[in-house]
Amino acid sequence: MKRTVYTVLALMLLLVPSAVFGQITLKLAHLNPQQPYDVASAAMAAVFKSEVESKSNGQIKVELYPNGVLGKEAETLVQVKSGVVQSFISSSGGMAQFYPLIDVTNMPFAFSSYNVGYKVYDGDFGKELAADIEKKAGFHVLGFGESGGFFAITNSKKPIKSPADMKGIKLRTMALPLHQAIVKALGASPTTIAWAEVYTSLQTGVVDGQMNPISIIAMAKLQEVQKYITLTNHLYAPYVWVINPKFYNSLSDELKNVVDDAARTAIVAGRGLSRIIDSTEKGLPTLAEKLQVYVPTKAEMKLFRDATVPAAREFMLSQYKDEGKIWVDKFFDAIDKAEKELGY
Repeated sequence: MKRTVYTVLALMLLLVPSAVFGQITLKLAHLNPQQPYDVASAAMAAVFKSEVESKSNGQIKVELYPNGVLGKEAETLVQVKSGVVQSFISSSGGMAQFYPLIDVTNMPFAFSSYNVGYKVYDGDFGKELAADIEKKAGFHVLGFGESGGFFAITNSKKPIKSPADMKGIKLRTMALPLHQAIVKALGASPTTIAWAEVYTSLQTGVVDGQMNPISIIAMAKLQEVQKYITLTNHLYAPYVWVINPKFYNSLSDELKNVVDDAARTAIVAGRGLSRIIDSTEKGLPTLAEKLQVYVPTKAEMKLFRDATVPAAREFMLSQYKDEGKIWVDKFFDAIDKAEKELGY
């Protein structure tokens, strides 16, 4: 009931005109609680608001709508398309419903380090992907933000040390066909559940487990409804930060630069926060108080890679044909280039 009231109030606020007395209002939504010391998307939103409002000398006012208060991801993205909301920090699962090829960012075991991922998403590959999203889905992309880090697998049934242990596990996934293919390749049963319903679904046994970064698991307190965590580090996919193109193009060149620069600064802040959480008591030590932690051996990690990497490539080719192959090749070429530039 309380969430419904908040949603109604938030939607009423959206009806207020976007510009009052010459001031431009930019409404920015994201999925998570507005806790900028605990949540990457909240840190991005807070930094963006501060940067835009100060550097535009008050010409732009940024209003934040966190915690999925405007609805599920697809609903919020539709609001961005219509211009009711100007901007949204979307998960790749949300974006997949409008741009299915975002699946390419979810290729398993693709990144050897965070720095490689940063160079790929901030570089030519990210720019080309952003242009394709705008062309085919109608969203202008401000950048590819931090979604929390490398993924781990949690569940309430048993320790998972290899793919063989995944058999019989009902695992929650986002609405990403590639995530579902990866989970099937591991021997588990994928079940798509909206983020707002994950805690309850785990608590009631609708699903046995889920996969997410350490910081997201801790933020959502999933350790309260799970027993085991396996540090597979098998995925690192970004948030896709979008803005309504008509709104963006209505800004002066000076204000566009303010928005672009603020988004870049905010993305760096989100990445930094996640690395801090990963490295302090807010991360794994907090989870380890209630979860049994398992770190796979090299041999076990090879089993995970061997089960998922060929299956993911095959899926991309069968699902997206020549276009899938082109984007997979571009993705891994960008990774190879980044690794060489970093001296790996």
